[in-house]
Amino acid sequence: MKQELKELIEQSKTSLKNAEEKIENLSENFTGEAGEFWSDLKSRFATINNKLKDAAVEFENKSELQAHLSIMEARDKTEKVKKSAEEFALKISKKTQHELDVAALKAHLAKMESEDMWQETQKELSHKYQESKIEAEKLAQKAGKEINEIFLKLTSVF
Repeated sequence: MKQELKELIEQSKTSLKNAEEKIENLSENFTGEAGEFWSDLKSRFATINNKLKDAAVEFENKSELQAHLSIMEARDKTEKVKKSAEEFALKISKKTQHELDVAALKAHLAKMESEDMWQETQKELSHKYQESKIEAEKLAQKAGKEINEIFLKLTSVF
C-alpha cells in the first residue's frame, strides 16, 4: 500500500508537470486576461506540487500519517482549482479551434478570390488573344497581299 501511494504521488507529479508544460507552451498566445489567469493557476499548481513533494518526503522519513495528510491536502487544493482549470482549458481549446476555423475560412476565401481573379485574368487574356489573333491575321493578310503585289510587279517587269 505504501509503495502504491508513492507511485501515485510520482504519477500525479508527472501529470501535473505535463499539464503545466502543455499550457505553458500555449501561453505565449494568451490574451492579457488569460495570461493573468494562467499565472494564478500556475501558482496554485506549484502549491499542489509542493504538497505532493512533502508527501513523498514524509513517506521517506517514515511519517506515514503526515504523508497521508499531505496527500489529502494536495487533493483538497486540486479539487478547489479543478473547475477553474477545466474551464480555462475549455476556453483555450475553443479559442484555438475558433482560430483554426478562422484560418481555414481565410484560406478558403483567399482560394476563391484567387480563382475569381484567375477567371477575370483568363477572360482578359482570352480577349487580348482574340484581338491579337485578328491583328496577326490582318498583318498576315497584308503581308500576303504585299508579297503578291511585289511578285505581280516583278512579273510585269519581265
